[in-house]
Amino acid sequence: MEARTVNSRRWVFRNKQLSNWVTWKIIICISIEYRMLLDSKVLNNVKINKFNEVKGVNLNFGPNHPAAHGVLRLILNMDGEIIKSSDVHIGLLHRGTEKLIETKTYLLSLPYFDRLDYVSMMVQEHAFCLSVEKLKKFPNINQKVLHVRTIFDELTRILNHLLAVSCHALDVGSMSPLFWAFEEREIIMSFYEQVSGARMHAAYYRPGKTHSRLPDGLLLRIMSFTHGCQKTLNNITGSLSENSIWKKRLLYMGSYGVMEAQNWGLTGVMLRCTGIKRDIRFNKRTTYGSYYYSNSRSFVTNNGDALDRYLLRMQEMSESLLIIIRNIVKSDRIENRLNFMNFRDLWLNFSKNPKKAPSMEAMIRHFQKWSRGYTVDKGITTQYVESPKGEFGVTLMADGTNKPYRCKIRSPAYNHIQFLPKLIKNRQLADLVTMIGTIDIVFGEIDR
Repeated sequence: MEARTVNSRRWVFRNKQLSNWVTWKIIICISIEYRMLLDSKVLNNVKINKFNEVKGVNLNFGPNHPAAHGVLRLILNMDGEIIKSSDVHIGLLHRGTEKLIETKTYLLSLPYFDRLDYVSMMVQEHAFCLSVEKLKKFPNINQKVLHVRTIFDELTRILNHLLAVSCHALDVGSMSPLFWAFEEREIIMSFYEQVSGARMHAAYYRPGKTHSRLPDGLLLRIMSFTHGCQKTLNNITGSLSENSIWKKRLLYMGSYGVMEAQNWGLTGVMLRCTGIKRDIRFNKRTTYGSYYYSNSRSFVTNNGDALDRYLLRMQEMSESLLIIIRNIVKSDRIENRLNFMNFRDLWLNFSKNPKKAPSMEAMIRHFQKWSRGYTVDKGITTQYVESPKGEFGVTLMADGTNKPYRCKIRSPAYNHIQFLPKLIKNRQLADLVTMIGTIDIVFGEIDR
């Protein structure tokens, strides 16, 4: 009995020692894990497990990446292939456009707007012209000028959407739409060149008018372009809309609701894909040009994903072709062209009664007008146009001189790029390229 008692006591003592050793081992392990947790917070949220394997990494995307669509730089916090957070860095293309405009006359400020979104040139010129016309209190503008502006605004919309859709498809993996789209873009750029002499930076609009009359036969060539462009759009739609890989990459990708779109200030296609039918071209209070009388419509979808935004851009291009045709038919100039009026006879009749040569004083006044520019009365105004990317606005403050006292530009892509980190959170790295393409950003108007 005594031996058994002694052995049992030894067994209990050994168990106590074992339990104490296990307890201390658990405490040591917990302290080590806690220390590693503290270290992980210090090391930029890069978590390290007990096997010293890195779970997360900071990845630098851009600014020289071809899918960045400019000089976008993203610092991504990755957990394997999953994007946990992102930090957008902009400003690498900053040129101080708004301050440069404040040092130029109103006429010399116009070409700066071609350099903002350099694939939506004339639409931005239109916004500046509307602001100057509001301050200058221009009378009713000639209907021919309104028709010409509307035609070239819609040509610019097609120019932008063709680039957006084709480059987006190229980023995802489809190359054929790029070749079809750039053929049509070359034709539109030739129209730019015929009216202004420049393929991209046209500087064709003027407050209250356009720079010059349209070349002979241009509107007929635009009319024939609309038929060929519609065939190209059908080819692009057929190659993408029925492509299972394209739909899988875009369906339910980057979806959001109405409240998020309104809170983040999204406009254009980014807003209409959520079901909100807001297009200032067709609103009676905010319309401009000759849109209100063109019997056209804007399209909306309800899912708010990347596939809906692609479908909206394709539908808008088809609707733009219809708007161009209707404005050509309504224009008095093209009606005469369609009736095959002989331009040579008109020129001979004009040459028989030439205007008198101006006097020296008239030449001096003309030189002063174009060198000093015209003055604008004191006031402030904000005018918006529906650019291909969203609502583009220009705020001008005049102090009675020939230069704007203050110029503030509202670019839609600036608001859209702020929304990018929310779209790509908890998505894979391959989806990041799809998100950037569906937003359709150009850094000329973001950095300014």
